[in-house]
Amino acid sequence: MPELTLFDKTFEPYLPESLIQEKIKEMANVINTDYKGKKPLFIAILNGSFMFASDLFKSIELEAEICFIKLASYKGTKSSGQVLTAIGLDTDINDRHIIILEDIIDTGKTLNEFLPQLQNQQPASLKIAVLLHKPDATVFPVKIDYCCFSIPNRFVLGYGLDYDGYGRNLKEIYQLKGAE
Repeated sequence: MPELTLFDKTFEPYLPESLIQEKIKEMANVINTDYKGKKPLFIAILNGSFMFASDLFKSIELEAEICFIKLASYKGTKSSGQVLTAIGLDTDINDRHIIILEDIIDTGKTLNEFLPQLQNQQPASLKIAVLLHKPDATVFPVKIDYCCFSIPNRFVLGYGLDYDGYGRNLKEIYQLKGAE
């Protein structure tokens, strides 16, 4: 994995594809055990979670459904501080077992604002599965039930995560070089 430059930033290799896939399969195995006989509904948050959601869902061996919503709070490499909902949830979640799929949780603001909307619809259960979590960036604590990686508070790119819309197609995850 060589370094890469995107716009004005240089990124260095961080998580290789093989390790990402290994951790996702481990998470899927735990979910398969935890939800045996429950027919969960996975709600993937776009845009960033599309690769994670796809790879995780391929390893889910349960009767399950998946739907997608779009929430956004990033502009460039910083959180905008505002949560925008572009595509809403059109599936009834009352009395359903819900698993939110998120690419990354850093400040926690996005889910902190979105979870009450879901809880108002009275699901049977509501869990969060995340590819990446930045505990040092957390301002709004959110209970994470399944997590592949806890990472430092550095900007990351690839495997669905972007820098101003670019880099989502990378199979690996890179981090901003030299940032602390």
